[in-house]
Amino acid sequence: MAIVVVIFLIGLLPPLLSAWVSLRNRQQIQVRLNLVVETAVQQRCLNRPAPDHRYVDGLGLVVGDISCEHNARSPYLRCAVNPLGPCEDCRDYAARPEPQTAQSRSLADRPPLPG
Repeated sequence: MAIVVVIFLIGLLPPLLSAWVSLRNRQQIQVRLNLVVETAVQQRCLNRPAPDHRYVDGLGLVVGDISCEHNARSPYLRCAVNPLGPCEDCRDYAARPEPQTAQSRSLADRPPLPG
């Protein structure tokens, strides 16, 4: 009778061991997942753009005053004259001229086509 009980316990040992290992691994995964989520939240808080970063359509993220002629229009460098900033009260500020737009002409004002 004792041999039957020993064989029965030996037969139950692998599933019990497997259940214990599975539970332990699940707990470790949960701890690691919580750590990753906390780290991601902290990184998101730390990686907020500085107040002098602006998003410009067509250029992306730009540092500094984009109305200045010397602005590098780059997310890394502010300008050639004063790369570390700040743009406020900069003695080298030069207003950027308005872009020249092509003037449209009517068809009557066009020169004739050759041929």
